[in-house]
Amino acid sequence: MVEERTNRRPLKSPDRPRRRDIALTAGLGVFIMAVLALSGEMEAGVFLAGSLALAGLAAVYYLTALTAAEPSARPAEAGASLRPVEIDACEAMLERLPIPVLLIGPGGRIERANPSARAFLGLGAERGLLSTALRQPRVLEAVSAALRGERGAAVEYSTLAPLESHVRAFVEPIRLDVPGPMPFRAMLVLADDTSSKRAERMRADFLANASHELRTPLASLSGFLETLQGPAHDDEEARDRFLAIMKEQTERMRRLIDDLLSLSRVEMNEHVAPTGSVELNDLARDVTEALRLVAERRAITLELTLADTPAQVRGDHDQIYEVVENLVENAIKYSPDGSQVRIWVEAPRTRDGAEHMPERMDPQSGRLTLSAPPLDPDARFAVVRVRDNGPGIERRYLPRLAERFFRVDGQKSGPTAGTGLGLAIVKHIVSRHRGGFTVESAPGAGSVFSAFFMLAPAQATAPPAPPSGTGPVEQTAGAVTKV
Repeated sequence: MVEERTNRRPLKSPDRPRRRDIALTAGLGVFIMAVLALSGEMEAGVFLAGSLALAGLAAVYYLTALTAAEPSARPAEAGASLRPVEIDACEAMLERLPIPVLLIGPGGRIERANPSARAFLGLGAERGLLSTALRQPRVLEAVSAALRGERGAAVEYSTLAPLESHVRAFVEPIRLDVPGPMPFRAMLVLADDTSSKRAERMRADFLANASHELRTPLASLSGFLETLQGPAHDDEEARDRFLAIMKEQTERMRRLIDDLLSLSRVEMNEHVAPTGSVELNDLARDVTEALRLVAERRAITLELTLADTPAQVRGDHDQIYEVVENLVENAIKYSPDGSQVRIWVEAPRTRDGAEHMPERMDPQSGRLTLSAPPLDPDARFAVVRVRDNGPGIERRYLPRLAERFFRVDGQKSGPTAGTGLGLAIVKHIVSRHRGGFTVESAPGAGSVFSAFFMLAPAQATAPPAPPSGTGPVEQTAGAVTKV
């Protein structure tokens, strides 16, 4: 057994100078009275009584200072014994803190990082240089200044890839009692301001877009009301015609507001990936059944082909449902009466296999990826494709399909006029799910829109499925389903 020896220096009481001053003052008083007594200015009895009184008073003050000094040493000893417990408590708090916190040492090397920081910056088990994980020159300059002992700073920075984010970095120097020429460390705290920044921008965009798009229907409603109150007050035929137009404009404003609110909700959480799970085969079947009556009104047949294997994807059920619903609704809207709309699900697929069909729908068709997932060669996807028999889209319009309020020439008015927000909503939902969104189209040949989502971990390891669409066909009212 090895005996541990600790050389402790006696605690130096901060009250020792006060006790020394008390003794010196008392001695000086006795000395002055002794001089006065020897010179005959003070009687011997007075000198003796005064000396005794001064000595007693000094003794009382000395003992008071002595008893006050003893408790002062005990807290220091208690603090020294509690220090390991305090350190453990601080480390436990740091590990559970939801805000990323890092301790940067000399040379910009990461010495400590809590779990939130490791997840936020994608740090591995090894602690390397901060510059390899955070490529922000202003933040690195602030960290270098803190390591030199200079004043801390707050730095804001933004990134656009892989997703837009806004971060505020707080840097403060910390002096440690360590040997060496560099006693300073830099504490780096990262605050994610993406949600607040997006909320501010969306509020302004919503007001600007809503005021711009609502101005025309509101002006029409105002003109019709003035006409009904004036010249057409007693004209029943004009009144019925104007009321029908007013109803159509009101319905358009309602759809526009609903789409704007939906787009705002999606953009608000686009930087946060969903954690749920959705079976894409079942979801596509539900969407087809829900839109069957809409297709029947125009004698359009919906042909649904499901994947041969389960297509369990990671995502939010309601948002993926909205994606498929928007694509199928657009296909029905732009297809002629009595035609056919095809919907099919494929899984599993690599990224290249999910983006586009193996064969082109037309030799002159244009293909474009509107939104792409992060590069991951091991990722597997399930894809839902929707093909219409509409007029098709010219190649020059493809890059703008997912822009807000963009409508192709010839689709800005009439019964097929939409709000111009449906494909923008689809793109942002797919981006939030870390999936992809592509289009292939040719004038006169229709269009194919594909949205693909990452498979759940249990499905991602399955072997690629053969091309679907070879199963038996079951005829239903207004819809064809291949299973």
